[in-house]
Amino acid sequence: MLDAGQRKKVEDNIGLVHKVISDKVHGPYQFGMYSREDLFQIGCIGLCKAVATDRGGCFSTYAYRLIWNEICDALICSMRKGKREVAVEILPDIGNFYVSDDKELQIALQNVLEEAKGVIPVSTKKGIHAMLLMERGYTSREIGEQMGVKANCVCAWVSKARKYLRGLAELQQIAEGYGYETDRAG
Repeated sequence: MLDAGQRKKVEDNIGLVHKVISDKVHGPYQFGMYSREDLFQIGCIGLCKAVATDRGGCFSTYAYRLIWNEICDALICSMRKGKREVAVEILPDIGNFYVSDDKELQIALQNVLEEAKGVIPVSTKKGIHAMLLMERGYTSREIGEQMGVKANCVCAWVSKARKYLRGLAELQQIAEGYGYETDRAG
């Protein structure tokens, strides 16, 4: 909760939220599941966080960054949930699989990941688990909170898991079976 002085600081700096939105968000339309008004409210949350954690220095620069980060986090989460993207950008040069309707591909990928979890180090298993949570729209920070570690640790696990999974011939075969070009040397 903000005290009276902090609430006053939020009121005095509410224009920063408008500034961030006008600088960074272009177009009069909907952004994922958010309207401009929604983004303003999300930006206000970022402003409140900035006021609550301010340690001195140039407040407007600090608040601008926190406001924009809050909006970006919401937009990224919205896009991931909206597209139901499978976090299988693990294969080089084929991009992400978008499998909103293709249950067969989803099952094939899930089976390969489950099989892989049986023979790999614990940190790589955690990375695969984190990737599956990212598929559902969770951020590294949110996954870290669930697993009791920092977001950087989650990112390291995911990186390790991607490196391992790039070498799995089964994933290469699935990609090629669905018409994706792969570069096995990559």
